[in-house]
Amino acid sequence: MNREYVILVDENDNEMGVMEKLQAHREGKLHRAFSIFIFNDKDELLLQQRALTKYHSAGLWTNTCCSHPRPNETVKDAANRRLFEEMGLACDLTINTSFIYKTPFDNGLTEHELDYVLMGKCNTDPHINKEEAESFKWQTIPEIKKDIALNPADYTSWFKIALEKLF
Repeated sequence: MNREYVILVDENDNEMGVMEKLQAHREGKLHRAFSIFIFNDKDELLLQQRALTKYHSAGLWTNTCCSHPRPNETVKDAANRRLFEEMGLACDLTINTSFIYKTPFDNGLTEHELDYVLMGKCNTDPHINKEEAESFKWQTIPEIKKDIALNPADYTSWFKIALEKLF
């Protein structure tokens, strides 16, 4: 398996260096990330259930796609790359907002990210990469918010934060 590297940043998104991805998560270092929200013409959001083999948040429901830009890769280029790699989709993405969050996990890892939120439109069901996603579903924001209220542990921490910021 190839080692993946993340871009370390400060709170203003100034690059501070690079670090191997798992090491950055072990040390809780702030790094650049992105979350993609794809909607269809029915105003349904494409949700992804994370693969059961993920090193954190396995099996949880989240936004359409999320990952990290590689060194020397823009957020938008990385988002387009990962959307295709994970979900088999290509569409026009627009950066909507960004936020910083920090979530520790039971396995000793910590997500500490400056997370860019990108949005796009697509009416095609994805062709999911089973190494990345277990399943998918389309749901409206009110349906998602109702389910999160009933089953908060079924969703990733960053998705719940981004959803509140957006809607």
